[in-house]
Amino acid sequence: MPKVPAERLREIGCALLMANAVPEDEAATVARHVVNANLAGHDSHGVIMLPNYIERVRVGHIVPGAPFTIVQESPTTTVVDGNWGFGYVINERAMQLTIEKAETHNIAACTVFRQGHVGRLASYPLMAARAGMIGMAWADSGRSPKGVAPFGGRAARLGTNPWAMAVPSDLDGPFCMDFATSAVAMGKIKLAEARGQEVPRGWIVDKDGELSTDPKAIAGGALLPLGGPGEGYKGTALAAMGEVFCGILTGLGFGVEPTGRHNDGCFLIAIKVDAFRPLLTFRRDVAEFAQYLKDTPPAKGSSGVLYPGEVEHIAERKRGAEGVEIEDATWKKLGALAAEGGIAERLGFA
Repeated sequence: MPKVPAERLREIGCALLMANAVPEDEAATVARHVVNANLAGHDSHGVIMLPNYIERVRVGHIVPGAPFTIVQESPTTTVVDGNWGFGYVINERAMQLTIEKAETHNIAACTVFRQGHVGRLASYPLMAARAGMIGMAWADSGRSPKGVAPFGGRAARLGTNPWAMAVPSDLDGPFCMDFATSAVAMGKIKLAEARGQEVPRGWIVDKDGELSTDPKAIAGGALLPLGGPGEGYKGTALAAMGEVFCGILTGLGFGVEPTGRHNDGCFLIAIKVDAFRPLLTFRRDVAEFAQYLKDTPPAKGSSGVLYPGEVEHIAERKRGAEGVEIEDATWKKLGALAAEGGIAERLGFA
């Protein structure tokens, strides 16, 4: 697998998108988000997604330059129609607006519908944390094809419906959480397939409802909810609430739209810490709490406790210095797209 500097990956991503009629500012936003996912160690949401996004642009499922429409709002709430634009672009703007409202009114919330894939969900609460706020984001796939079987079932009825939160702190890295309410994100199944690897038992079932370690078995099968075959009722409940907040509350609805168009629904919140406690004190206390967790004696076979978000911080520092490994199958696809756009030589693929 080639190891590529982050800056070059951003350049490649931006150029490939622009070669497919994506405005430069939007291309830069999408490239920044996917490469940041790679840096954080979440390769399933990294540049591996670019060929998929470009295909969605080509078939009209993502609309570059789509308007950002505020359907209704109050001083503390906003309903946004993304008009099928890039989820990264629409959701980032929606979170910024939510932060601005919370700055004035202490707390604000926003729903977003009709937008493309929003990528690594932690990106949006982290915006709030950098502004001295607690941020939360929840996402689902609206009426896009589903991938997760509810506990006790074998047919997909739920999205992976990730949930993310971030808080400001005095730590070197962000104190945040971001996880799918399924056993694993769908992108990790696709990543394993691209790398020719098996997946752990308990992640997926095949078309007959049997547990499988073959990522290709997801075709006709389903992901299991968080908690797997034993305690998947917990993941099912979280995912169902995600459908309510991000599908029903946004107006996207539930079930599957026959066209199969991907449409992420999102629910965003920003809470101004200063409305409850002095920000500097809160930041200090979060850092001390994280250290309190890390001071826990390690369990047998463990190298120690990491606070939420620390593993991504470690990965970001390492990959930022050494570059990001890109699986050969993905690199080949990126090169093919560059050749199609007549920019292979400029991007170093020729």
